[in-house]
Amino acid sequence: MRSGRHALSPRPQPGRHCLCRAGFTLIELMIVMAIIVILVAVAIPHYQKSIVAAKESVLHSNLFALRSAIDEYSYDKQQAPKALEDLVSGGYLRDVPKDPITGSKDTWKVIMEDASQSVSSSEPGIFDVRSGSPKTSNEGTPYSEW
Repeated sequence: MRSGRHALSPRPQPGRHCLCRAGFTLIELMIVMAIIVILVAVAIPHYQKSIVAAKESVLHSNLFALRSAIDEYSYDKQQAPKALEDLVSGGYLRDVPKDPITGSKDTWKVIMEDASQSVSSSEPGIFDVRSGSPKTSNEGTPYSEW
């Protein structure tokens, strides 16, 4: 060892090249990208299923709220509401909820009661409400039958 230098000197000696790597190779980048693509391909179907499950849960909740409001209105007023807006004007709902499947509050399928079985024999009103969507749920039943 000359001039007090250590054997494991951090500086390369003249004429020798450093074997340090400065970045990633193309193969390494392609492998990482392939792994990311595989993970995304697996995650997207699960994400889409969770979106549908959330919409179905909101639909169940909205149908329950609408049906409860129809029953309360019919009991209090001794006649069924003629339209869903009657539930809002009567103070039973703040607003007509959106159908989460169709994304609109105007697509609810209203089922009117029979005139012979109506609470008020003069005019039939709303008996039930269902989704106006033609789509089928994950359970295999149409949303319009819920």
